[in-house]
Parts: sequence; C-alpha cells; structure tokens
Amino acid sequence: MPRRTGPFDAPVNWSQPVDIYCERTDPSFWAEPVNALTNAAFLIAALVAFLHWRRAGGRDWPVAILIALTAVIGVGSFIFHTVATRGAVLFDTVPIALFIYGYLFLAVRRFFGLSLSLSLAVLAAFAVLSYGVTVIVPRGTLNGSYAYMPALAATLLVGWLARRQEAGRWVMAAGVTLAVSLTFRSIDQAVCGAVPLGTHFLWHCLNGVALYLLLRAAISAAPKGSSATVP
Repeated sequence: MPRRTGPFDAPVNWSQPVDIYCERTDPSFWAEPVNALTNAAFLIAALVAFLHWRRAGGRDWPVAILIALTAVIGVGSFIFHTVATRGAVLFDTVPIALFIYGYLFLAVRRFFGLSLSLSLAVLAAFAVLSYGVTVIVPRGTLNGSYAYMPALAATLLVGWLARRQEAGRWVMAAGVTLAVSLTFRSIDQAVCGAVPLGTHFLWHCLNGVALYLLLRAAISAAPKGSSATVP
C-alpha cells in the first residue's frame, strides 16, 4: 500500500497533492466534500460572535479582528480541503497560528492585566514550547495533532487561572471542547476501515464551537465603557 503523503514531508514541492484524511481517495478538487463543507462551522461561529460583539457595543476592535480571523480560518481550511496541496496547507495553518497567538496575547492582557512586556514574554515562551514540541515529537504522531497540544494546554491553563471570572468559564469550556475535537482529528486515519468518511469533519464542527466560546470569553471581559483597546 503506498505511503500517504503528509503536508510537511521533505523536499518541499508546493504543488504536490496532500492526502492525510480518510475522506480523500484521489487528488481531485471535490474529493473531501464533507471536510470542505463543515468549515461552515467557522463562518457560523464568526457570525454568531459578531452578533454578540454588536450587542456589546460594537467597539471592541481586538475581538473584531479575532472574529474576522475565525472566518478566515474557515475559508482557508476550505481551500486546503479542496485544493489539497502543500502550498494550500498555508491557507489552513497561517490563520490558525495568527488566531492562537493573537488570542493568547489578548487573554493575558485582558483576563490577567499583564503588562505589555510580560505579555510578549508569555508569547515568546509559548512559541518556544510549540517549536520544541514539533522538534521532539515525531511527525505524524496523532495524525499531526501533536502540534496543537500546546494550544490545548494554554487554553486549559488560561481557563483554570481565570476560573473565577465569567471569561474563565467560557475558556475552560472551549478547552474541553478542543480536547474532544483533537481526539477526533487524531483518530481519523485509524478508523478509515470502519468509518470511510473519517472523523476529521468533527474536528471542524467542534472547533467552530471552541472558537465561538473563546470569542464569547473575550467579549465578556471587554473593558467597560471603552473603545476596547486591549487593557
């Protein structure tokens, strides 16, 4: 049986097809219709969060940027699950990375009131941890889901530290949802024989829920009566 091709196997050929999910059986554009269409979960999450943002005053621009990024994640992932090349991977991964780092920065500033320098130090530490995981853990582990483990750990930690705040409870719920979501992402190839469709589409659906919960947390902790710069 030929080896399934991952997105980051060397040497880099940006036009090379990527096949790492059960649903895809050929390199055609519409070979992953369920994986592609379930990216609507991110668009729905962005829309519902936007409505909450408007009701909260519509001036919280840091959260507005995160809402826009949520929608971009949905579009980028749709491109990846249709075009399915190494180059298309960037449409999927770059918006996710921007959301993760942007949200972590907002969280430590808004939920804990850290200074700019301390917040940047937290981001730097998180970046080092994330890079260390990619270096230490063998590629392909958990179907590539190991790369999201630092984000999961950060979400649960932030939620626990902020548990006395309303925002902390939203974040903790997002962390639990993300843990379940990562489980479905991780087992996708392992269940191909029993479930030809795979389970990756559940990663999309639950991630939409998780990002919505994170956005609700940020909205709930917005500075009162301000134009909502990050405090």
